[in-house]
Amino acid sequence: MLIDHFPVLGLRVRTPRLELRYPAPDELAALADLAVEGIHDPDTMPFGNPWTELPPDQLARRVVQRHWKTLSELRPDSWALNLAVFLDGVPVGVQEVEADDFAIQRQVHSESWLGLRHQGQGIGTEMRAAMLHLAFAGLGADEAVSVGYVHNHASLAVSRKLGYAENGIGRGVSRGKLALEQRFRLSREAWQEHRSVEATIEGLEPCLSLLGAGEE
Repeated sequence: MLIDHFPVLGLRVRTPRLELRYPAPDELAALADLAVEGIHDPDTMPFGNPWTELPPDQLARRVVQRHWKTLSELRPDSWALNLAVFLDGVPVGVQEVEADDFAIQRQVHSESWLGLRHQGQGIGTEMRAAMLHLAFAGLGADEAVSVGYVHNHASLAVSRKLGYAENGIGRGVSRGKLALEQRFRLSREAWQEHRSVEATIEGLEPCLSLLGAGEE
């Protein structure tokens, strides 16, 4: 079976409202359609790569290709789990968690997007909390880092709510112009202190060696 070669296909992270997992083909198509509907206010750009400004057909294809690309390139020293976020069985966004040389660094970073019509309901915070549970409780991470443009107030608010500490200002580019970035760091101790979302993990054990997390 395919899951024998890609055990991450059986990975599940659940919170009271959400489930994070790899989508089936029809669910991936629904995610692509959701992205076309809109992810953010067109007057702002939260991503360094402005992929949300692609024409609708290319934007949808990009969502699908990102999913396939990260899955095909999984290896212990460099990986990204591109997990779909489901609310009541319906895909509402994507929560990605990434790491390089995880066995050595024990650090993860993350990216995410949420369909515009699902925003303002606390889903963004809950899906990041689910990702952090996977990273710290599941994989044994020592820290998580995050970066957001200073104008991306929603993302910064999620980081602060979950206990991330500000970790300096960086310089990035957004739509061809300078954009300052707020860097954050979350230690294991701060995660434990601020965690408020219950989460469970299923299907992790077969994935550990693939993610460089087989040994402490």
